[in-house]
Amino acid sequence: MSPSNLQQPLRLGNLALPSRFFLAPLAGYTNLPFRLVARPLGGLGLATTDLVNARSLIEKRRQALELIETRPDDQPLAVQIFGTVKEELCAAAQLLQSLGVSVVDLNMGCPVHKVVRGGGGSAMMRETTKTVALVHALVESVKIPVTVKMRLGWDDANISAPFFAREFEQAGVAAVTIHGRTRAQGFSGSVNRPGIRAVVEAVERIPIVGNGDIRTVEDARMMFAETGCAAVGIGRGALLNPWIFRQCNASLVRGEPVVPSSYEERIDFMVSHYEMLQNFRGERVACIQFRKMSRWYGRSLRIPKAMQHRLVMLKDAAGFYGLVAEVRAMPPRPEAPPVRSEPRIPISSKANERW
Repeated sequence: MSPSNLQQPLRLGNLALPSRFFLAPLAGYTNLPFRLVARPLGGLGLATTDLVNARSLIEKRRQALELIETRPDDQPLAVQIFGTVKEELCAAAQLLQSLGVSVVDLNMGCPVHKVVRGGGGSAMMRETTKTVALVHALVESVKIPVTVKMRLGWDDANISAPFFAREFEQAGVAAVTIHGRTRAQGFSGSVNRPGIRAVVEAVERIPIVGNGDIRTVEDARMMFAETGCAAVGIGRGALLNPWIFRQCNASLVRGEPVVPSSYEERIDFMVSHYEMLQNFRGERVACIQFRKMSRWYGRSLRIPKAMQHRLVMLKDAAGFYGLVAEVRAMPPRPEAPPVRSEPRIPISSKANERW
């Protein structure tokens, strides 16, 4: 997609989006506190919540309600739901609509065993007739845009995303996000951009969002150029560099040079993130949840391993602010160069055996 096309407004149904660079959902990471500190950096067009179980949502369980928690400055926002029962998914979508949610996103991409074993996530790509009927019903149940996120297929022998995208377009889905791997790949290997392009070519008008392996502005440029997608979803790349949305807009839309974040900006962002977690979750839970980000901040700030270990073991606010003071006293360090071997998203050590 050319810069001139990137400047054109993108719509999901009646919803106008401020940019074509989206924050992809990563369970346990891209929650409300992270979104609230990332949005003011600029350039973010749409964010999506962690995936939430439709049944838990309609039963109004505490964890489900926490996952969809939002604020007026956390917009536009899509809530991603998963499940296999048509009535439950439609009821969850209607509840979200009543709460003022902008977009309902159906997850058909999660490869993790606990989701797939119940027929949700990627397993929906194996139930062609049932899944298409379910999406038809979901779209008809609400007036807000419904989108779908899926993978290329179950495995290399079953690449079904182009078929589903065509069917979903006929059903009235507003957009489809394609993670360019199969379920069999999990999170390994490289994203298959030609596979995403095949999905783009399979539909007539709805936007296809390219997702996977976008860690730099150049990665985003290649995704647009090689797939023809209408937008890109950025997950892990945003954890390491939450300025990537602003940088993509500046470079790919306006043709300006990429300006890296400064050392002080990266420290300030880390502090804001911790403080936002503490405001929402309290000191003890904030420390526990912040530990997940320790490797990402360790790499972003290029701090010694001993300091990073202290983040991993973080127990209280006093320990955090003491560490921050030490980091600020260090000589400023340039932004870490992008690498392919980023800190991984932790999943069960047995997950690969069960995929």
